[in-house]
Amino acid sequence: MGLFDWFTKKSTPAAESATPSGAVATLEREPDAVTETLAGTWTIDPGHSSLGFTARHAMVTNVRGTFDEVEGSGTLDLTDPANSSVTVLMQASSINTGSADRDGHLRSADFFDVETYPELRFVSTSVERLAGETLRVAGDLTIKDVTRPVSIDVEFTGVATDPFGNQRAGFEGTTTVNRKDWGLEWNAALETGGVLVSEKIKLTLDISAIKSV
Repeated sequence: MGLFDWFTKKSTPAAESATPSGAVATLEREPDAVTETLAGTWTIDPGHSSLGFTARHAMVTNVRGTFDEVEGSGTLDLTDPANSSVTVLMQASSINTGSADRDGHLRSADFFDVETYPELRFVSTSVERLAGETLRVAGDLTIKDVTRPVSIDVEFTGVATDPFGNQRAGFEGTTTVNRKDWGLEWNAALETGGVLVSEKIKLTLDISAIKSV
């Protein structure tokens, strides 16, 4: 049973639940209830969210990092996806891989050049509902004043009300991009062959969003 079924499941008398037509009617009602739950504007809670990336290092291991200063919001209208939109802003200087030397290099002109280009921005161009609990969010990702299209399948992971009365929704997803598409081209050759930093970068999001409208 998926999350959409869980949020909308209703108890029915045994006789009614045994009727095939009744079962079909229940399935038809379920998406509408979740659509109503998610409708509105949601704001990212940066303290409980992560926007990260993974790069292959020296061809043998992975290095993971995050952007620790993030803000953004999204409006969801699953009855008319054309009315849905998502905007996310990341501060380039907040990049964090757990190594001060590596983070300094990533902030330099070899990579993000944070003095010249302080922000990374994603603005959606479409939001499409796929099967189950998945949304496909397509949009434009801008890094160092270079804008390229990106698409990510985002799974809705649940809705809850926290102890402070905030209604929260969870979303998570991954996609893979080529960093050279945004001018992040620095690399170093290895004596054993290959390069120090992979061109393909895995982007990962794990979002807690608070309903504001």
